[in-house]
Amino acid sequence: MAEKSSIFDMIGPVMIGPSSSHTAGVVRIARAAIRILGSVPTHAVITFYNSFARTYEGHGSDRAIVAGLLGMATDDVRIREAFDHAKEVGLEYSFQGVGNASTMHPNTIRLQLRDERTGHAVEVIGQSRGGGVIRIVEVDGFPSDFSGSLHTLILDADDAKGSIAFIASVIAHDDCNIATMLVSRKGKNDVARQFIEIDSGIKDITLEYLRQLSWVHRVTYIPTID
Repeated sequence: MAEKSSIFDMIGPVMIGPSSSHTAGVVRIARAAIRILGSVPTHAVITFYNSFARTYEGHGSDRAIVAGLLGMATDDVRIREAFDHAKEVGLEYSFQGVGNASTMHPNTIRLQLRDERTGHAVEVIGQSRGGGVIRIVEVDGFPSDFSGSLHTLILDADDAKGSIAFIASVIAHDDCNIATMLVSRKGKNDVARQFIEIDSGIKDITLEYLRQLSWVHRVTYIPTID
């Protein structure tokens, strides 16, 4: 039986195909998700929505998402053999398709990731907007809105008065300019999650300082995603 062909091919270091939404954008969504998780997962449940649900196999989105979960960049020549590489490192994954999710963007992916080595888990929803552009619109049930094209800081902190202004001040003292900030919470005085995009990288010592604050529960730093 002939091998099923994918819609993308590799010529040198460049990925080409009729739609970068199905290739580059998909890889970048996965790369964002593993940075939030903090590692390459051991288990992944991958759900494609709407147009993705109908085309992910033929257009190579299935290989692209697995490649991204393994940390491969969009120009990595190993993407075509992503399934083989996943088997080598012990990444178990499954695909699902939901073809009629009217409230979601046409090219939406939900990633439910778990790393049994660390006990960490995360659920990320991303949208591929075309041209390799992505938006991460939800993390663990918290609404978000970041692209990965800027440095991104994610903080879980007590929903206390002045906390947002304090975090902004710390970032400013590191000579970092805030481009966007979105704060989500599930209830008043509950833990709030801050998604902050900044124009430049943040120093390790600043990240450690934030992590040492008694009212900050978790700090995740995501450099720009290629």
